[in-house]
Amino acid sequence: MTDRSSQRKTLLIGWLYALKRWMYRSGRPGQLAWAMNRLDVVLFSRGLLSLRRAVTLEVRGRSSGRVITVPVVVADYEGQEYLVSMLGKDANWVRNVRAAGGRAVLRRGRRRPVMLQEVETGARASILRRYLALAPGARPHLPVAPDGPLEEFAAIAALYPVFRIAPIHAPEGRVPAR
Repeated sequence: MTDRSSQRKTLLIGWLYALKRWMYRSGRPGQLAWAMNRLDVVLFSRGLLSLRRAVTLEVRGRSSGRVITVPVVVADYEGQEYLVSMLGKDANWVRNVRAAGGRAVLRRGRRRPVMLQEVETGARASILRRYLALAPGARPHLPVAPDGPLEEFAAIAALYPVFRIAPIHAPEGRVPAR
């Protein structure tokens, strides 16, 4: 890659990161992000995109009681799967998962009932680094470089909740409640 094309790429990435931060400037999706998330929910839940780790999270709303759907990326680390909140601890889906006692459903073609178990702050750094390697759309929201030292991830770990995904196995012929 030439210096000029490298500079263009750096400029483009910087612009895209700024756009992503602007779309979530209040810590919640703005109108454009909301519309894009709705499209992602449809595509991810039906397995229509090639992003293997992209799924839709379904969880009961803590106030409305309605099922809330959010596009998320599943990070794998040391044989386990995790969800990470790129918007931090105040993201609505995080508060809904906590209120639901961790019960949720992941969709990618089929529904997969799960328990989301919050990971202790001290164990999050490596998972956060893996997440940033897999989820380029999250990079503008976490103030560390994807290949940064583990110490930098440890310094921000308390701000970004991580949940281990544990499957729920329903008795034969029964579908677990959402």
